[in-house]
Amino acid sequence: MTIDEILEMMDDMLDKAVTVPFSGKKCMIDADKLREYIDNIRYNLPTEIKKAKEIAADRSEIFTNANAQAEEIIKRAEERAKVLVSEEEIVKQAKEAANDLMAQAKAMDASIRKAMVEKLDSVLGESEKSINKTMNEIKAMREAVTAANKQNEQ
Repeated sequence: MTIDEILEMMDDMLDKAVTVPFSGKKCMIDADKLREYIDNIRYNLPTEIKKAKEIAADRSEIFTNANAQAEEIIKRAEERAKVLVSEEEIVKQAKEAANDLMAQAKAMDASIRKAMVEKLDSVLGESEKSINKTMNEIKAMREAVTAANKQNEQ
């Protein structure tokens, strides 16, 4: 069950709550059921955090793979340049080709890094917004429950 589903169930609970006569808009809710929902949210929050960590790990793996590919391209370019050392013009062309491959590899590496950082920032930002929203809703719900409880005690 996702946090959004749990919050939707809490919202439904409030919509279906019985209004207390002569109390304005105050209503009675099943405190045990509400606690169960809150516990479910607490249980599911680590899942959201785990997803963010998995994304960070994926980012690291992609960086590692990109660096390995870049190093392989550079290594092949250097090996190719060594094979073509027979004449001065061939050597010159080989060096230019190696430099081009290195530049392409570095550009590709930079592009992949930039894309991953942007994606990770976006996903983490969305996760942060979701978690903050959920926390604010839980806080508001707790305040409402506390206020309702205080009203009932009076």
